[in-house]
Amino acid sequence: QVRLVESGGGLVQPGGSLRLSCAASGSIFSINTMGWYRQAPGKQRELVATITNGGSTNYADSVKGRFTISRDNAKNTVYLQMNSLKPEDTSVYYCNAHKTIRAMDYWGKGTLVTVSS
Repeated sequence: QVRLVESGGGLVQPGGSLRLSCAASGSIFSINTMGWYRQAPGKQRELVATITNGGSTNYADSVKGRFTISRDNAKNTVYLQMNSLKPEDTSVYYCNAHKTIRAMDYWGKGTLVTVSS
C-alpha cells in the first residue's frame, strides 16, 4: 500500500500564496505519476496538476501560470506552489499517486485551502 500525507493547507487572502506538500511512503515502487486534484462543495473532483517521473507536467487551464507542481524523488514528495490565489481556488486539495502496475491509484485524505479576505 501507498500512504500519502498532505500538508500546507490553510487560510490565505486573495492574491496570496500557499505551498502544499505530499509525502509518499510505503510501497512507493513503480509510482509513475503524482498529482493534485481538488473538490469544492457540491462539485466533482477535478484535476489541478500532474507530474511524471520524467518531469513532464500538466495543468488545468484555470491554474496555468499561477500554480507550479514539482517533485523531490529523493524525499518521495510532491509539491504544489500556488500563487495569485483566487476565491474560486477554495477547495479541498487531494494528492494522488498512480502506478502503472495494475493501474492503481492512491489518494491522500485531503487538505483544505480557503482563499478569503
